[in-house]
Amino acid sequence: MTHAVMRRIAMVFALFGALGALTASPASAQMFSEGYEFLKAVKDRDGDAVTEALNQPGTTIVNTRDLTSGETALHIVTERRDAIWIRFLTSRGANPNIRDKKGVYPIQLAVTLGYLEGVEALIKAGAQIEVTNNAGETPLIAAVHRRDAALIRLLLEKGANPDRSDNSGRTARDYASLMTGNSTILAEFERADTARKEKGASGSYGPGA
Repeated sequence: MTHAVMRRIAMVFALFGALGALTASPASAQMFSEGYEFLKAVKDRDGDAVTEALNQPGTTIVNTRDLTSGETALHIVTERRDAIWIRFLTSRGANPNIRDKKGVYPIQLAVTLGYLEGVEALIKAGAQIEVTNNAGETPLIAAVHRRDAALIRLLLEKGANPDRSDNSGRTARDYASLMTGNSTILAEFERADTARKEKGASGSYGPGA
């Protein structure tokens, strides 16, 4: 092996070593570690560790996302149906309008679980009710699929649009009409329509409706 070839090999190894040191720099490792430890503490219900992390000056760790799933702390506590933690995290700046890598927002997760208290807490914290997942499904459409009259009533009262379509072109009202034994569900839509007409806001949806 010539000296020139040996020098080239040495340079390549030196380059890989430098890249390794860069990717494993203390700052980047610390950021990953802090986010991982924060989400783990949330999963473990470790209130002291979570509070300590949130008390760090200038931190935005409350909205950190899992590198694999894209889930935030709000996704985690919503999935375990924990309204106390939902209220705690949102009071500390958790954003309810961040979706995971599947396009699911915490409010959609709460609706899918039939978790009325969680939906209420998320809406109070500023969760948008017209968000859609990757299939274009709104929380109201998900509530109709569940045949959950209480959730349908809540979402309609908060201004959810019953005539917004998903990617298939069907709306929450369409799905309700297609169901057998759907009188209870349709009654919720009729109630919401009547309430809007009485307010003189027929055809208007959203927080101002």
